[in-house]
Amino acid sequence: MNIAAVFNALLVSVLAAVLWKYIKLHEHAAMVEEELVLMRQSQELSEAQIDYHAALQALVENGTRMVCTGRMHTDRICRFESLCYSTEAEEFVYFHSNSSVMLPNLGSRRFQPALLDLSSVEDHNTQYFNFVELPAAALKFMPKPVFVPDVALIANRFNPDNLMHVFHDDLLPIYYTMQQFSDLDLEARLFFMEGWSEGVHFDLYKLLSNKQPLLREELKTLGRLLCFTKSYVGLSKITTWYQYGFVQPQGPKANILVSGNEIRQFTKFMMQKLNISLEESSSEEYIVVFSRTINRLILNEAELILALAQEFQMKTISVSLEEHSFSDIVRLISNASMLVSMHGAQLVMALFLPRGATVVELFPYAINPEHYTPYKTLATLPGMDLQYIAWQNTDREDTVTYPDRPWDQGGIAHLDKAEQERIIKSTEVPRHLCCRNPEWLFRAYQDTKVNIPSLIHVIRQTVKTKPGPKKQKWSGSLYPGKVRDAKCQASVQGTSEAKLAVSWQIPWNLRYLKVREVKYEVWIQEQGENTYMPYILSHQNHTFSENIKPFTIYLVWIRCIFNKNLLGPFADVLLCST
Repeated sequence: MNIAAVFNALLVSVLAAVLWKYIKLHEHAAMVEEELVLMRQSQELSEAQIDYHAALQALVENGTRMVCTGRMHTDRICRFESLCYSTEAEEFVYFHSNSSVMLPNLGSRRFQPALLDLSSVEDHNTQYFNFVELPAAALKFMPKPVFVPDVALIANRFNPDNLMHVFHDDLLPIYYTMQQFSDLDLEARLFFMEGWSEGVHFDLYKLLSNKQPLLREELKTLGRLLCFTKSYVGLSKITTWYQYGFVQPQGPKANILVSGNEIRQFTKFMMQKLNISLEESSSEEYIVVFSRTINRLILNEAELILALAQEFQMKTISVSLEEHSFSDIVRLISNASMLVSMHGAQLVMALFLPRGATVVELFPYAINPEHYTPYKTLATLPGMDLQYIAWQNTDREDTVTYPDRPWDQGGIAHLDKAEQERIIKSTEVPRHLCCRNPEWLFRAYQDTKVNIPSLIHVIRQTVKTKPGPKKQKWSGSLYPGKVRDAKCQASVQGTSEAKLAVSWQIPWNLRYLKVREVKYEVWIQEQGENTYMPYILSHQNHTFSENIKPFTIYLVWIRCIFNKNLLGPFADVLLCST
């Protein structure tokens, strides 16, 4: 064999090996450099340090893990580990591996209609959350993930430009969702996925966390595939009190679960974050008139302010969202004796009023106050301790309408002439669904000259003396516990008469309470029958003879009632034989 040929072959082999090693080293260096970039991107999100290689390996091996609370999509909140989001596809991604967990495992029911609501507005088809599924092996072919080390709360804001929606649908539900899960503390980060821009009230959302909330559009700057190491998805609806009329005309929710106590705990937190001291109460009592500056105006506002000041002998001041800072408005309202405002989103600020203050809501012509009650419902929640008064303009001459404006500002020029005439002549907007009813919009955007003697008369029917806040004190209702040591004893007289003596001890917690009235409810049912006899008693023992038969088994239930309507639980059923 030619020595030169052998030498050349060896040389080529050595060069190829060196070149291959160089390429591999270059590829490794590129991968390390890419991981360092991704690690830096992850750490830009948080001060927390992250081991990128370990995080990636955990994602590949363990996949995504999900455990949810709630039986239906309308009451479900899910906790995820390694939930990912593709900023290109704008889809959340669940990666399957042998170690993945998915509870509940709904199969195709996850799309009927969704896994959960991202907003606190129930079952709205623009607020649904779901994810696409991939095997963890697919990560080999996807952009390298950027890991989000913060605990994340992922949700939708419903309408961040409207103050009522901001508080009712977003801030309160976010606050109490964070209270529900211990790792959603002030170091958690909020991610808003609905697609809105920041909006005029974005600073309020910042109060809920020490970290800047991130919007969906901002996620694209962080990477093509984001993976949340730990996240919660969805919001608690337990603090909402109103439904907006998407399925039936608007009104209070059928099952309101929040009280004024929880509202006031939230406002205390917000005031602390705004650096407003609860002790900043002024000795001077005053009335606040909320001024609208764009639409639904009070045309004689200056005259109204003067009349209120004279009638109640109190300083009366005007505030507006456009001319005052939010902190200044909260500071003023939190010490006010009365808040007067046209119907509108700004009235949600009544949740900052002190106990004993009065809310006066003014309604334009043809708008029935009983059909639009978000602020009445708020003010009359148990524990809010506010007086609520509604006044409606009933004089067509005292209203200014704008039929030629665009439809979304109350204009009706786009409707046919007959419909325009009908709306103009109508004296009351019929009940309707949200959100584009032209008659409602026409009347909602009109301006009003307030009939001041009429308004003063309506206020005086409720506020007999000088209005003013009460001292802050807890005013919740306490329920009785079970009655204790319930016993029954029967006596038989002959073959047709019997008596049943029933006795019990007071509920354990009654000895520590001052209760105005205590009663006991007793149900007696013959075994095997479907009906029972109810009795309301004042004492802890009673002998029953009416409808009591000898040689019969009776079921007896007993419970305590405080102040006529605070019903305690029934004690364990007694089985009594005559």
